[in-house]
Amino acid sequence: MPQNSLSGLDRRDGRVYHLPDGLRLAVQVAQVTGRPLLLRGEPGSGKSSLAPFLARDLKLRYYEKVVTSRTEANDLLWSFDHVRRLADAQIKALKDDNHYLRPGVLWWAFDSASAEAVPGARPQIRFDATEPGTDGAVVLIDEIDKAELDVPNGLLVALGSQEFPVPGREDVVKRASPDSPVLIVITTNEERELSPAFLRRCVIFELPDPDADFLRGVAFRHLSPDGTLGSASPSDEVATLIDQVAEELLEARDKEPVPGYRPSTAEFLDTLKACLEMNIAPRDERWAAVRNLTLAKRQQPGR
Repeated sequence: MPQNSLSGLDRRDGRVYHLPDGLRLAVQVAQVTGRPLLLRGEPGSGKSSLAPFLARDLKLRYYEKVVTSRTEANDLLWSFDHVRRLADAQIKALKDDNHYLRPGVLWWAFDSASAEAVPGARPQIRFDATEPGTDGAVVLIDEIDKAELDVPNGLLVALGSQEFPVPGREDVVKRASPDSPVLIVITTNEERELSPAFLRRCVIFELPDPDADFLRGVAFRHLSPDGTLGSASPSDEVATLIDQVAEELLEARDKEPVPGYRPSTAEFLDTLKACLEMNIAPRDERWAAVRNLTLAKRQQPGR
């Protein structure tokens, strides 16, 4: 990859993140209160990238669950392998129900030792950034608004008290130790309203609309070898390109070239990467085509 280049695709490794004003405070409030952090914001604004960054920053284990319309609340707590149980019953090898439990991400985050002790359990960890003397977890529950309303409502106890019962077990799954913090980050695109009872249990932060300074900071971090500001400055030519692409994105957001769609930070990074890799500047004859491909996308055919 050439010098002053960006990594491609949406980063989920937690190595780079540029926090907007106020977000660090929101994270700290969520930590000290033990409440989930609910992130609101436009698609592409960086909601899903925060949790893995925090896991690395805080040196914790990282788990995630991407919610779909078919997700049920128990999928995040525990599930029961009915297919495996039926197969064992057919060959007269039925075991006790504990053998068919499958711990979900919240079980693994709250008490990984008890989850690992479940026969046949498969760890759901994405990465482990803990160091000697540190323990705990960050959990991302991504796009909770994709699920039916009974999913967030079915998590009220687990999110509010960081513990939950499991049928057939006498012990309650709960945070292993006060010295093992669990930070839960939940994202929503507001496709469905969340209940007041659910919102009451969250620290809520809405990612602000990007401005030129924020976009510049995002670009500088992604271009930096270690993801920090000040460790390496881009060349004057690249810095100028960053400002030009940021200006184009902000103009596109103001004009809203496609009704109901405004390009976000993700499109800014896509545009910048294309320009850097292909040596394209806004004065280049290819610029208009790139802009239409990355900043002025049609969301639906015919619109």
